[in-house]
Amino acid sequence: MQLDHLNVLAAFLTIAEERSFTKAAKRLGISRSALSHAVRGLEEQLGVRLLARTTRSVAPTDAGEQLIARLRPALGDVEAVLDEIVGLRDQPRGRVRLLVTPLSAAMVLAPRLAAFGRRFPDIVLEITTTQEGRTELVVAGFDAGIALGESIQRDMVAVRVSRDQRLAVVGSPAYFASHPKPATPHDVLTHRCINLRGGSARPYRWEFEKDGEAVTVDVAGRMIFDDADLMIRAAVEGLGLTFSFEEYVAPQIASGALVRVLEDWCPPFPGYFLYYPSRRQQPGALSALIDSLRLEGDPMSHTPVNALDAAAPRGHRIARLAPRAPGA
Repeated sequence: MQLDHLNVLAAFLTIAEERSFTKAAKRLGISRSALSHAVRGLEEQLGVRLLARTTRSVAPTDAGEQLIARLRPALGDVEAVLDEIVGLRDQPRGRVRLLVTPLSAAMVLAPRLAAFGRRFPDIVLEITTTQEGRTELVVAGFDAGIALGESIQRDMVAVRVSRDQRLAVVGSPAYFASHPKPATPHDVLTHRCINLRGGSARPYRWEFEKDGEAVTVDVAGRMIFDDADLMIRAAVEGLGLTFSFEEYVAPQIASGALVRVLEDWCPPFPGYFLYYPSRRQQPGALSALIDSLRLEGDPMSHTPVNALDAAAPRGHRIARLAPRAPGA
C-alpha cells in the first residue's frame, strides 16, 4: 500500500503523537512495514531525518519538531475544510447557476422560489432567462436548466418538474364579435394572429394534432413579440388570436377575458424538465434544487434524456415532446 504526500505527512504526525510505529500503524489501519517505508521515503525526499529511532522508542528530531509545529495546524485546517464539504450534504450551500426560459421561470420556478429560499438560506440561486431554444449548458457555465424536452441535449439527465401541458388558441370576446371562430387549424390563416419569437429563431409556427393528423400553420399578423405577457395582453385587447400554454392563459380564460378555440386540436404533452449533466458526485446545492422542483410521484425522475425518449408513448418522443411551444 502506497501513501500519497498528504497521507504521508499525516502518518508522520501520527507516529510523532503515538511515539510508536506499531501504535501508529494500528491507528491508521496499515501495516507497520508500509508505514516505516513511507516515512523513510519522506526523509529521503527531504534529505533530513525527521524521527530518531531506537529499539524502544521513536521521537521527532529538531527538524521533525519544526515540521510538526507547522504541520499540525495545516492538517487541522484541511480536516476542517473536508468536514465542511461533507456537511454540505446535510446543510447544502453554494451557488447554482440556472438557465431558464421566461415561461418556464414563470410557470415552474416562480411559484416555488419562496419555499426554496426559506428552506435553503445558504444557497445562492443565480437565474438567467433566455429565449434561445438551445444553449450549450456546460459551455455557457450553467449547472442546470429548465426547458421542454425538445430543447434538451440528449446527453443530459432530465427530471420532470411540471405536469403535462397543453397549448391553447385564444382570442377576446370583442375580437370574436367581428370575426368567426376558427373550426380547423387552417381557418386561422384568415385571422389576425399575434405571434411570439423566441430569441434569434423565426416566429413560431402554430402546430396542431388531432387523431394522428399533424398540421403546421405559418400564421400572419401585424404583431410579433418576444414577451408572452405582452402577447397575451394584446389578445385581451382584441388585437387578434394568439397561441400560448393553457396554464399560462388559464386566468384570462376563467375570467372571460379570453375565449378558447380549437381545443380538440391541442393534445396534452409532457411538460417541463430540469436538466443537468450526468455527474457521479452531485453538488449538494444542485441536489437540493432538484429535490425541491421535482414533480412528486414522477417515475422518470433522474432519467437520461435518451431513456425518456424510449419510454415515452408514440407521438410524445422527448426529441419532439410537443409542438415547438411558443416561448417555452
